[in-house]
Amino acid sequence: MHQHLRVWIAGFYLLSLLPVLQAQRTVTGTIRDGANGETLIGATVRVAGTENGTFTNAYGFYSVDLTADSGQLVVTYVGFQDLVIDIHPGIVNPVQVDLSSGTLLEEVVVKSNSFREQLGSTQMGVQELTMREAKLIPVVFGEVDIIKTLQLKPGINSGSEGNSGLFVRGGSGDQNLFILDEAVVYNPNHLFGFFSTFNSDAIKDVKIFKGGFPAQYGGRLSSVIDVKLNEGNNQKFSGTGGIGLISSRLTLEAPIEKGKSSMILSGRRTYADLITRSINKANEGNESYTPIPDYYFYDLNAKVNFTLSEKDKLFVSGYFGQDRFGFDNENFNFNFNWGNATGTARWNRLISSRLFANTTFTYSDYKYQISNALTGFSFNLESRIRDMNLKSDFTYSASNDHHLRFGGEITRHLFTVGRLKAGSDDGEISFSAGQDLEAWESGAYIQDDWQINDRSSVSAGLRLSGFLQDGKPYGAVEPRVAYNYRVTPLLSVKANYARMVQYLHLVANSSISLPTDIWYPSTAGVRPQVSDQVGVGWQYLIGSQFLLSNEYYYKYLDNQIDFKNFADLFANDELEREFTFGKGYAYGTEVYLEKKEGRLTGWVGYTLAFVRRGAFDDIMGGRYFSPRYDRRHDISIVTIYEITPRLSVTAAWIYGSGDLSWLPVGRLPFQDIPGGQPQPVVPVYGDRNNLRQPAYHRLDLGMVIGFKPKWGESDLTISVYNVYNRRNPYFLYLDAETKTNTDLGIEEVVGIKAKQVSLFPILPSLTYNFKF
Repeated sequence: MHQHLRVWIAGFYLLSLLPVLQAQRTVTGTIRDGANGETLIGATVRVAGTENGTFTNAYGFYSVDLTADSGQLVVTYVGFQDLVIDIHPGIVNPVQVDLSSGTLLEEVVVKSNSFREQLGSTQMGVQELTMREAKLIPVVFGEVDIIKTLQLKPGINSGSEGNSGLFVRGGSGDQNLFILDEAVVYNPNHLFGFFSTFNSDAIKDVKIFKGGFPAQYGGRLSSVIDVKLNEGNNQKFSGTGGIGLISSRLTLEAPIEKGKSSMILSGRRTYADLITRSINKANEGNESYTPIPDYYFYDLNAKVNFTLSEKDKLFVSGYFGQDRFGFDNENFNFNFNWGNATGTARWNRLISSRLFANTTFTYSDYKYQISNALTGFSFNLESRIRDMNLKSDFTYSASNDHHLRFGGEITRHLFTVGRLKAGSDDGEISFSAGQDLEAWESGAYIQDDWQINDRSSVSAGLRLSGFLQDGKPYGAVEPRVAYNYRVTPLLSVKANYARMVQYLHLVANSSISLPTDIWYPSTAGVRPQVSDQVGVGWQYLIGSQFLLSNEYYYKYLDNQIDFKNFADLFANDELEREFTFGKGYAYGTEVYLEKKEGRLTGWVGYTLAFVRRGAFDDIMGGRYFSPRYDRRHDISIVTIYEITPRLSVTAAWIYGSGDLSWLPVGRLPFQDIPGGQPQPVVPVYGDRNNLRQPAYHRLDLGMVIGFKPKWGESDLTISVYNVYNRRNPYFLYLDAETKTNTDLGIEEVVGIKAKQVSLFPILPSLTYNFKF
């Protein structure tokens, strides 16, 4: 019986490959923006008069079969004019296609055919972000931030006011994989999480996967945020930039050899330190003045690419970002620096008309360092993680109905965990602590995207992963499958399953992303984290302008890591002893209504979510509890209205159930001397995360006024954050309430009250942007 079933499945699969035998010709090439030479990701290439076709991959490459030696191809991409290409026997591969955006389209305007493509895709839990949306949506201090824009999508929350951290479908903050030009970014935040490290002027494409992960991704449980940089204008010299309240930025692009190679250089820097230094200098000699500490951050992106031949391209890119905080006086010197550095070298090779290869080497480095010097004494603390990764990815277009992707990678991880050095200047006092660890991680995968018929499609993949640290090996099999059924031309239903394994863990004792959080590998005593996620959903196209989606998910989490109560984290060489291990689960539903065409665009998102963690031996006796980021309801309403081609207004309203806090249930009085006044200073803790904060909500408004100077384009962006001045909680704390006992002449404690700290009141901002 089983043998007959296997034969039947194999025969059915081979039958699906018959179009390969029927194909008379395979046409391959690259789709580009004709204005600047940028490759276009996800462009549609269709055989005229049929529904047969394909999409360009992440590098703009396509391969499509014709049943005759000649014919026509129709190329479409959102915001660009459709192009019909005549294919005849004299045309040879590769066929490069340059699309025009047209004279009337000043911005990328997404057409309804992108919704139809989503209906036919097997992907679920995927959000794509355009830079037009990110630049129009009002944000705090006017700083365009792709992560804060992603937080407006369903299933994603920030964790706290103003934070750039992500908590996706019940996952913790360390379970998100941030990739910049294929290199891992370990801390994608500036200013303790208030801004992200990604400069929007340098970004080409942003995609976040919340579920149904493709097989090429691994190493995290909850999401993948894949950010790709622009390649640079290979037609002419151009630039963009902006001047804001707290930072300025500038991006320059130019061809190295017109049409064949180009470069892009993009920088951003805050200048609050220049202002505070001037204030400090003006108050020199004022003994009652307290100097303001120095703080600034900067980002630098650079990329060059070369066309070596019609079949070979080479890309080299890098990112460098730093935060610097410092305070100095005659007797005290304190410096706190942290930042990321990444490098990518990538070679694209068109091996044949059906086979495309991409080989990449990446380097990632995240480090923080605290140095403190007092008179006669110094203190230094640092942690670091460095990665060197080599991988090869292959795309094989077996037919218009079968697209295979396969490849492998290996990564070397180097960890410096809590390296502490302290001592007196004369050397009489000296002590140190910390660990240096090394680990290797590997992965291999294969995935087939199969268009079964006009209604059904499936994406099935398998990833094999391995990890080795100090002689302790781990391995895992990670299956992935996604299915789509087109009920009608306007309605599709979908389902998926994915197993993910995470070998690196973030040692953090806060729901806020801090630069002092430490990455730690799986070891003999710390097993990898595992998740199994299933999802079902449907999408319905309302008319031609609205797409309504509804998804349901359930995620099971194993080997989850937390800290024991009152864990000792500072300069601890035996950090593993402070860990405790348990399980978790999350489930919920997401509703998303989106409009991308016309003068009024935007979306409405709603999330209902539940998260639980438990079975920890050292936490609450193994009982399950809600983590701090267990937010029950999330609502986002975003509208962008184009009044005229040069005037747009935007509005965003956000609501979220309050996050959880872990506060003491009481305090024990402490009396230091007989007859003294007792002070309630010793907290008594109960169950974890026992208090829900007040609900979070705010309204942001923005306006973009465009100008047309002779030298290019410019605009003035005006935004107001938190319009109705809602004092949303940043954190809660307990404070003692007292009254005066006139008989004894002392202050008596009569109660303990929870109080909140809020960060941002109403905040207007102004940014001038330009393009030439």
